[in-house]
Amino acid sequence: QVQLVESGGGLVQPGGSLTLSCAASGIFFSEYREAWYRQAPGKASEFVAYIASSGITDYADSVKGRFTISRDNAKNMVYLQMNSLKPEDTAVYYCKVKKGLQSYWGQGTQVTVSQ
Repeated sequence: QVQLVESGGGLVQPGGSLTLSCAASGIFFSEYREAWYRQAPGKASEFVAYIASSGITDYADSVKGRFTISRDNAKNMVYLQMNSLKPEDTAVYYCKVKKGLQSYWGQGTQVTVSQ
């Protein structure tokens, strides 16, 4: 059974940092590409960052230069380091893994950026 479990969310002040983690089980992790998405209240889900099995990364323009995605195949983990957080980064953040037509989602972790 495939399971993705996100952690690391919380409340942070503007300008602060958080690191999100996603632990995967039930898949051959290194064969999958991983991504982070987020959904703010009342808004559609949006792409945040992506990392291929090769290590190639891509980011949404809104987070470029502030967020860094990384993966540890030995631990079946993917991370999202978020710096210089802004109130508009407030959302539920979801981890997604994909290989071909197979994709799986985590349950999400809340990130709130506020004074």
